[in-house]
Amino acid sequence: MTSLDLEDPLEIGGIQVPNRLYRAPLLECAGNGPDAVDTLIADLEPAADSGVGLLFQGATIVRGEGGCAAPGMTRVHDPAFVSRLSRLTDRIHEHGSRIFLQLEHGGLRSMETWHADYRRRNPELEQLAVSEPPWQLRLLDRVGFLSYNPHVLTTDEVYDLAADFGRSAAYAVDAGYDGIHISGANMGIVQQFLSPFYNRRDDEFGGSPEARLQFLALVHDEIRDRAGDVPLVTKVPAETPAPPAPLVRRKLSLEDGIETARRLERVGYDAVVPVLTSVVWDMSIVRGEYPERAWTDEGFREGYDEAFGGSTRRRLVAAGNWLESLGYDFEPAWNEEFCRRVREEVSIPVLAEGGIRDRGQIDRLLGDRADARPACDAVGMARPFYAEPRLGARLLAAGTGEERAGERAADGEPSVLCESCNNCTVPQVTGAPGICRTPDVLRKRGELDREGVYDD
Repeated sequence: MTSLDLEDPLEIGGIQVPNRLYRAPLLECAGNGPDAVDTLIADLEPAADSGVGLLFQGATIVRGEGGCAAPGMTRVHDPAFVSRLSRLTDRIHEHGSRIFLQLEHGGLRSMETWHADYRRRNPELEQLAVSEPPWQLRLLDRVGFLSYNPHVLTTDEVYDLAADFGRSAAYAVDAGYDGIHISGANMGIVQQFLSPFYNRRDDEFGGSPEARLQFLALVHDEIRDRAGDVPLVTKVPAETPAPPAPLVRRKLSLEDGIETARRLERVGYDAVVPVLTSVVWDMSIVRGEYPERAWTDEGFREGYDEAFGGSTRRRLVAAGNWLESLGYDFEPAWNEEFCRRVREEVSIPVLAEGGIRDRGQIDRLLGDRADARPACDAVGMARPFYAEPRLGARLLAAGTGEERAGERAADGEPSVLCESCNNCTVPQVTGAPGICRTPDVLRKRGELDREGVYDD
């Protein structure tokens, strides 16, 4: 069996990526203001400078209003704004890296559902919905935890939304982006089309697994028509972490996810990212520790109260976060088996992310053992780049699998500093930037920086 090396180049849709390490999508919280491009450069360029082959700019919204899952998300509906992002793509290309733009719409996960102050300031906004919200979400609405005023998309409006994805992709290609990444998981509207939990339509976009896939197929066609033969990647969800029956009876199984990947290859997608995710926005997405430091930080308390509607609800959300942390323990490379199963069925690249934390795991996923087949074609990390923006320099400096084979026992494997404590993620509901806030991690990063390990 042929193993892969992290340092090997990779081709995605005709684009050559210099190595198989990528920065997975994160919330950059750059918005669309006058400093947005500078914020994105400051956030993304360090990874490219450290040698990371591919960067996925985090979820950007294809419409001018609504659809944001968190404060500070960037909108890419305006060609004049997107053209300014050429300054970012130029900077990434100067380092020899590639950059793809992730396109998204939150649908029922949007801020107009859960952010109390945003709802108060934007009472006219409705959530775009694939179907009427499931009863579980309507129950949360009745008790006042969420607020639903959904607009179920007509068939014509589904076509309009897909066209918005295509237009945004075309703007991005004109601005120098090398490819497009569709946010197909984490409870965004694409997952809502794919999932039987959400999708109960009776038109061409619902009623069967094939029909639920038609929105992604339509997005593919719109992008091809408007942006040309640009590399196109999407996440593929399996909803196995969702609550069990009777609370959730209809969800995407692992086999459903594998079949979705097969069909997407036939549609014409150039790579897939298989991920295990729930039917709702919960800690199955990030896993790890309960972020106590973030919840008790008085500097964020006012922002939490605005987001959740007061101190009582803030405490309830924090308690729910703690309960979730008990159910979603951190598991190294938690999408590995899903990726491996998908890779056995498709010929396009399979990208793995989720809980990958050291070079040894990376090499194992790429099949560094003589009797092992690769689980994926490229390996990505997200939160570790909050902790170490130039993380690629450490991981890539470890050398190829052959060079390192005799050194493992003596020297161990380079590991990320990220502790998966999630103190970086919770403050983002207030619009705070995605940065590491854990003192021990920041201290260790400072020590490594002084030692020059991030230098070229």
